[in-house]
Amino acid sequence: MSKGIVTRLRLSSLRLRLVVVFALVALTAAVSASGIAYWLNREAVLTRTQDGALNDFRQEMQNRAATLPLRPTQDDLRRTAEQMATGSANYQVLLLGERAAGKPIVGASNPDDFTLADVPRALREAVDTERPVTEANPYPYHLFWQRTERNGTPYLVGGTRIDGGGPAGYMFKSLAAEKADLNSLAWSLGIATALAVAGSVLLAQVAATTVLRPVHRLGEAARQLGEGKLDTRLRVTGADELADLTRTFNGAAESLQKKVADMSAREESSRRFVADMSHELRTPLTALTAVTEVLEDEQDSLDPMIAPAVALVVSETRRLNDLVENLMEVTRFDAGTARLVLDEVDIADQITACIDARAWLDAVDLDAERGIVAPLDPRRLDVILANLIGNALKHGGSPVRVSVRTEDTELVIAVRDHGPGIPEEVLPHVFDRFYKASASRPRSEGSGLGLSIAMENALIHGGSITAANSVGEDGKVDGAVFVLRLPLDASGITREVQTRSSQGEVEEA
Repeated sequence: MSKGIVTRLRLSSLRLRLVVVFALVALTAAVSASGIAYWLNREAVLTRTQDGALNDFRQEMQNRAATLPLRPTQDDLRRTAEQMATGSANYQVLLLGERAAGKPIVGASNPDDFTLADVPRALREAVDTERPVTEANPYPYHLFWQRTERNGTPYLVGGTRIDGGGPAGYMFKSLAAEKADLNSLAWSLGIATALAVAGSVLLAQVAATTVLRPVHRLGEAARQLGEGKLDTRLRVTGADELADLTRTFNGAAESLQKKVADMSAREESSRRFVADMSHELRTPLTALTAVTEVLEDEQDSLDPMIAPAVALVVSETRRLNDLVENLMEVTRFDAGTARLVLDEVDIADQITACIDARAWLDAVDLDAERGIVAPLDPRRLDVILANLIGNALKHGGSPVRVSVRTEDTELVIAVRDHGPGIPEEVLPHVFDRFYKASASRPRSEGSGLGLSIAMENALIHGGSITAANSVGEDGKVDGAVFVLRLPLDASGITREVQTRSSQGEVEEA
């Protein structure tokens, strides 16, 4: 997945979060407002209907039911109930009296629609309960009401009793119309809530686009800056926080460009200095090498007092010559001019030749199967092997074991010694340039560049080198192990380098 796709996904995720937050806020606000509005309207509608019906029923009870005789007949109750039900309140009435002591009779305005069974027992008990008359309670009987439901339709049931042993009356009013009005109101509020959420989503999209467009530009500019386009800048518009962020980015990019330019100039100057110095040292070193070779040949005939000095000059001249060659190699890697010259290499023969050329046959145990052939640069492979085996002999001592194997598409060469191993604090730095494990030995035989050059030669092949300690069965360190991994086919690496060279990225020294 490309960086651009990852950036777009991240921006889309941020956009989604903004939209979701806006939608949730709008939904919460709309639902809260709609719920409060519905509850207030519901209470207002029901209270208005309820109060109107109950007040009318109380008035009818006082005007009509109170005029009934103490022992009314069922027809009296029925006619009075029908008269009470003909009012504008539109409710059914049921009157309950006694034709004799303990013999109740019932008169209903519509027996098919409202019977005594529709009156809740608790309501009947409350209506029949006589309360003592006091200054705070001038009436022994009160009007009570209750909301109930029958067959899914809500109803209002109210009841009271006439003082002095008069009949009890109950009213039964349907609230279906009010329920329909409230359902319509709920649908209207629901639609308004949905529209509010949809509008908030649209506003969130606009806000997200306004906010994320400069963020996207900033991310794209940061990506270009990370790819090395240090002249990347953004146009500053506005005076908000995003504009301040853009100014900060431009300032950071300008500062980074200046620092990178300064560092590149210093690095180029240092690299040129090392290259020029190495070139300049070659001529006197060639003369010194010729003289030291003559002195070395005549060393046996020299005065015993002079011979040690001659041996020291010969040794240091060779060391200086190796150092100059290593510096030249390092400058080629730094300049990007190091090139691979591939050839079909028999790995076992190459390692044998490397060991034989340096007279290490007696100190190295080679475990390499014949017939392993790979397209590699023989000279650079020899440099890698010489540095790894020489380092093992110098610091670990013989015998050094070199084993060769293949893993999938890789060639694996392991160089192991049986010395004290590498200290844990040194392991991360073994491939650093001029790094030496002991600061008390600044004048060791090595230059501190061997393993670094070996790593560079492995990398240019598309491989790598790792260093670790070998642990024996007793849990103790039993020498160091350097593992070289190279691709069995490095031809793709060569084509890539040649392509970069043709594009001007690599120039031949």
